[in-house]
Amino acid sequence: MTSELNVKGAVLEPRRQNQFVKIMKQLSYNKGAMLGGIIFLLVFLAAVFAPVLAPYDYAAISVKERLTGPSAAHLFGTDQMGRDIFSRILYGARYSLTIGIGSVALSTGLGIVFGAVSGYYGGRIDNIIMRVCDVIQSIPGLILNIALACALGPGIFNTILALGFEGIAGSARLMRSSILNVRKMEYLEAASIGNCSDIRIMARHVFPNTFAPMLVQATMGVGARIMMAASMSYIGIGVQPPIPEWGAMLADSRNFLMEYPYMCLIPGICIMIVVLSLNLLGDGLRDALDPKLKK
Repeated sequence: MTSELNVKGAVLEPRRQNQFVKIMKQLSYNKGAMLGGIIFLLVFLAAVFAPVLAPYDYAAISVKERLTGPSAAHLFGTDQMGRDIFSRILYGARYSLTIGIGSVALSTGLGIVFGAVSGYYGGRIDNIIMRVCDVIQSIPGLILNIALACALGPGIFNTILALGFEGIAGSARLMRSSILNVRKMEYLEAASIGNCSDIRIMARHVFPNTFAPMLVQATMGVGARIMMAASMSYIGIGVQPPIPEWGAMLADSRNFLMEYPYMCLIPGICIMIVVLSLNLLGDGLRDALDPKLKK
């Protein structure tokens, strides 16, 4: 790339390419990641425009049409109460994605704060935060989620809190390890000498150089939280019917698995597709953000 000259004849350096453009360009080389991103985008748009796309009210009951298989009138068939499964799948995407994204946002946000404080200051603060993380991670994730959900009660918001709390320790440890890799860099010492406050140093200089592993973990964590929420709803401690969350739909249809398998297979396949797409996207982001793999 040739350098440009300004009016006074001074040489201008070429403009740095936007970091987002670089990541997207690198991501475009990975066909699996692009496929996963497109699938997740389609599911997200279907959830957003569910009131427009759904042919029926997801809660509308029709006794005459109960337990009818997939047809032109009901694309995915109807359940035991005559409710259109296709409409419930569209609205269920809203609840499943809300739980997945909300719980990851909660755990990642708090994990970044605690991990940044722990890794940047070290000493006694680091020791206290890490010991608390040890206690949280010593409890199996499913058992901790079940205990929190039982204590908080069923519901979307309580499910987000339970799933989000369980992931704070892992996010804090990842953030701490990332900060330890850059804490002794020269640019941080220069910023400290320049009388920058600790908050400014972490916000402007530390976090932008440590966000890559957090982004990858958050992307893949959404799929894991959706599966966990479905598991909790299936055993009756997560989202409760008649809310058409995919896990709740699985729980609602388990008594009809042998006679009407489509009622259970369709929400299960939807969960599988979303989780697979997020895993593909997360793998692609990891490769795109790895300096050793950039072209």
